[in-house]
Amino acid sequence: MTASTTRAHASTAPRLPVPRGPLSAAVAEALLDPTAPPPDPAAAHTADPYGDDLHLALYQLYELHYRGFEGVADTREWDPGLLELRRALERRFLTALRADAPAGRTVDEAFGELLLEPVDHSGSVSGYLERDGELRHVREYAALRSLYHLKEADPHVWVIPRLRGRAKAAMVAIEYDEFGAGHADRVHAELFARLMADLGLNTDYGHYLDAAPAEALAIVNLMSLFGLHRALRGALVGHFACVEVTSSPGSRRLAAAMRRLEAGPAAEHFYDEHVEADAVHEQLVRREVIAGLMEDEPGLEGDIAFGADATVLLEDRLGDLLLDRWRRGASALRTPL
Repeated sequence: MTASTTRAHASTAPRLPVPRGPLSAAVAEALLDPTAPPPDPAAAHTADPYGDDLHLALYQLYELHYRGFEGVADTREWDPGLLELRRALERRFLTALRADAPAGRTVDEAFGELLLEPVDHSGSVSGYLERDGELRHVREYAALRSLYHLKEADPHVWVIPRLRGRAKAAMVAIEYDEFGAGHADRVHAELFARLMADLGLNTDYGHYLDAAPAEALAIVNLMSLFGLHRALRGALVGHFACVEVTSSPGSRRLAAAMRRLEAGPAAEHFYDEHVEADAVHEQLVRREVIAGLMEDEPGLEGDIAFGADATVLLEDRLGDLLLDRWRRGASALRTPL
């Protein structure tokens, strides 16, 4: 084993976040001190499945599969004790999602609703930002979304070796666009970092983790949960398709918000890019990725629908939080900018 496989992760990795309860505190302690025992997995059984403590603990464990944390050895990624705890946290979260998302739906039922663009957008975050949002709201929204967009498309790649034929070819084509079609300056995560710079935000990966409420962490954890488990490949495809189907109309409203608020050219460009690109991706993901997967594995239809419905459930929870806080004149962040 070489020194590079045992050293702590380089300083390009984010720092561990401030704990929000006993689970996340014990995870942080175990990550920094390999001799410290991980939390008892039984502690996950009574944790709030949508709460700050569980989702920060889960986020920390998932981040070991991305860039890791400063001062945490790369080898902790597959630590058996941490994996046992992660499994218990995942079960708690997944059980709640299955109980709260619509059950027994078909793909047509799940996506039929998503394809109908409502006339009234007053209940959506993008609609609020387009019409009534202030620059401070846009900055908060970008800070929260950075936890997703600065790793956008990364967990979706994990599904590619689990697909074949039409589904695989179309998924690769979409991901090729997400990663800049071979051009580093066009990678969508890089485009979002430029948006953040226009808004005067810190562009470091994971910088706003401490500021993000559980509702925002849950959305990022969802795609990591689906991506890391082959058994949830159908759910990951459903999640990915849901994002692509809903992206273009929402991006159009967000691009209008950026122009109205004069947020900057990079801020406008990020959402303008998604209006065009995701309109094409939406067709590919429905007609080739979903249709191809269902042709190969028809038994996964329920999982695909569940992946989309779980995504909508968590996005609605975050949207409700943002709109409630903003309409009351409060910050949606745990630590205001």
